[in-house]
Amino acid sequence: MARLRKLGRPTAHRNAMLRNLVTSLLRDGQIETTVTRAKETQRMAEKMITLGKRGDLHARRQALSYIYDEDVVTKLFEETAPKYKEVNGGYTRILKMGPRRGDGAEIAIIQLV
Repeated sequence: MARLRKLGRPTAHRNAMLRNLVTSLLRDGQIETTVTRAKETQRMAEKMITLGKRGDLHARRQALSYIYDEDVVTKLFEETAPKYKEVNGGYTRILKMGPRRGDGAEIAIIQLV
């Protein structure tokens, strides 16, 4: 099994943060965050897009159990996932932007390709 990054947070807080990041990414198309958060967000966003490509009722319910906003799930299944019908993975890209001014944390933009 692949190792999860703990991101310095308790389990419930980490899961909620990742769900929020994935929801925002699928709604807006790109978000700015730290590199490690972006890598974890990428893992889950790719899984959600794969569910969207499957397109059946069970996949939609699985996506609804993870993504907070029903409108984002509708957009995922009707607009986003069909774009990647012919592609097997690699739906997102991470662009490193350099250190953050306040604390020097490495910042990245994660976006849908």
